[in-house]
Order: sequence, then structure tokens, then C-alpha cells
Amino acid sequence: MTGFTALRLLDARRLRALALAAGVDPVDAVPRRDTPPDADLLDLTADPFDDVADVFDRLRELERRLRSAGDRRAVFLTIYTRMTAAVRDAIDAGRFADGPWMRRYTVTFADHYRRAFDAFERGRLSAVPDPWLVAFGTARAGDALVAQDAFLGINAHINYDLALALHEIGIDPNRHRKRADHDEIDAVLTDLIDAQQAALTDLYAPGLADVDATLGPVDEALSLFSMTEGRAQAWRLATVLTDASWLFVRRCARWLLRATAVGGAVVTRSPPLDSTLLAALRRVERGVDLETMLTQLAARLDGVD
Repeated sequence: MTGFTALRLLDARRLRALALAAGVDPVDAVPRRDTPPDADLLDLTADPFDDVADVFDRLRELERRLRSAGDRRAVFLTIYTRMTAAVRDAIDAGRFADGPWMRRYTVTFADHYRRAFDAFERGRLSAVPDPWLVAFGTARAGDALVAQDAFLGINAHINYDLALALHEIGIDPNRHRKRADHDEIDAVLTDLIDAQQAALTDLYAPGLADVDATLGPVDEALSLFSMTEGRAQAWRLATVLTDASWLFVRRCARWLLRATAVGGAVVTRSPPLDSTLLAALRRVERGVDLETMLTQLAARLDGVD
């Protein structure tokens, strides 16, 4: 066995282990080796982004191609392209104190996603961060809820990529001003929550409209809370990576970053829900009448008792 072959096997075993932990069928999660990567997708992810406009244009085209192919990796991109457009518009409107830094922030952040996607598509799994392995593997399996696919992508990008991107572009000088700009994105995201949910409903899960009508603002509040808390944690970890003089402390920060994001991915992919309830939620996403579904589910649960 050559060293290259052994590395590929170790990559596959790593993804299988993560897939099993997250409740994904490893056969579906591991990229197949008997077919070449999709050249059209790689055309969009092979090279670093030039600027914010390039980020938006290529991500939007990647979303379009994935959605046309029925590839559930499109779900996260439906959210991410809209986030990128909103941040781009906010920069152009002068909403941030340090516009050039925010442009570097947006491009560097997107490049972390681009590299993870490109490596996964090429089958170079050792180069794919573990949270993205769970997210991409789940999307490849295609058996999760749309909300799970969305949150797995958000978890990997915000709870893992963002701290590294902040450290890479630098949070100094004028750290307080940069922190204020970082926090201002939370306000941008607040304005976007309803539009993102509407897009997921229109494109993937028509039944989400019924869920939204039933829960009111609760689901939007939870979505926003997960993103804003993840973004606050990313800044804290970027601060540690920047300020810590001891290598041990920086390694601990990176371990915490990975452990938190992987843990979030596994919990999101394998929530402690009864299989009957999960099946019912999938039916709701597909547009089954929510009231009818709840009545049937209650009857089934009463029968179990």
C-alpha cells in the first residue's frame, strides 16, 4: 500500500467515524472514489476570492448549480449568499467604521468555506475541517431536515471558521472599532432572518411556513441567538489566539474551537428526538398539513402508551 493510498483510507475512516457519530450513513457521506470531482463546481471554488463582489457572484452560482442538481449543500448557501449580499450592501452604505477591514473580513471568511468545499469535492478529506465533514456528509446523505442542513452549515462557518478568519485578518490596531464593526453584523443579520426563512420555505421546505405560523417569533429568535452567540465566541477565541504568548494556550483555544464546533454538529445532526417525531417533521417540511400531522402523531403516541 502506498503512502498516498493509506492517507486516502485514513481520510475515509475519519469521515466514517464522524458520520457515524452524527447519525449519517457512512456509505452516503464518504465521497465516491470511482467518479471524478464535478469540474463545474471546482471552477467556482478552486481559486481564492478577489473581492466581496466575487464572493457573492461565485457563491450564488455555486448555490444555483447545487440546487439544480438536487444537492443539499445548496441549503446553507441559500442562507450564506443572502448574508453576503446584506453585508456587501451595508459596507457600500457606509454602515461600518472600517470599510476596508470589513471587506477583508468578508473575503477571508468566505475563503474558509471555499477551501473546505473545494477539498471535500476533490476527496481531500484531510484538508476539510471536521465540522464541515459532518455538514457536507449530512448534505450528501440527503436525509436530514432542511433546518438541520442549514444549522450544520451555520455551525461550521460561524462556530469554527469565523475565529480563524478574524485571527487571520487581524483584530488590531483599533481593536475596539473593529469589535464594533464585528458586532454591527449582528444587526444586519437581525434584519435578514425572515427573508432567509422565506427563501428556505420557497426553495426546499414549503411546510416551514406552517411551522413559522405555529411558533411565531420563537424559531427566528433561536436562529438569531445561535448566530450572535457563535459570533461573540468567535471574537473571544480570536482574541486569545492574538494575545496569548504561550503556545499551549493557543493550542487549547484551537482545541476548544474544534471541540465546540464538532459537538454542535453532532448534536444538530442527531437531536434526541423520537424517530416517529423526526419522520413527522420531515412530512411537515414537505408541506403536509401541520394540524393533521399533529393529530396523527398524538394518536400514534397515545397508542404506544
